[in-house]
Amino acid sequence: MDGGSKMYNLEERTLEFSKRILRLAKALPKGEVNIILTRQFVRSGTSIGANYREANDALGDKDFLNRLRIARKEAKETTYWLELVKEHNPLMAHKMNDIIGESIELRKILSTMIINRVEKMKEK
Repeated sequence: MDGGSKMYNLEERTLEFSKRILRLAKALPKGEVNIILTRQFVRSGTSIGANYREANDALGDKDFLNRLRIARKEAKETTYWLELVKEHNPLMAHKMNDIIGESIELRKILSTMIINRVEKMKEK
């Protein structure tokens, strides 16, 4: 698989993750705490893919790494908010494990991409 295909697949994966985030936001009961948590995880969860796409149009290695680091930070933050949602909504806890797992997986993928790019930059 070439680099373009890998990039496209992660763009699609982060888009699908954003869609899952939005579906979860709609499905949660509308209490005061859930409204606050929903705002947080929707912002951070949808930002992962947006920053990844910006990274793919970066002007250079530093810009690329900066965008990937932001996307990774957003993935980590999303995991935090989703864990709070799971704790606050015990009846939905069983549905939360997959989306939490995906946010962790995205963070790991982004971390690997950052490490690989830094190593390539050292070789130059």
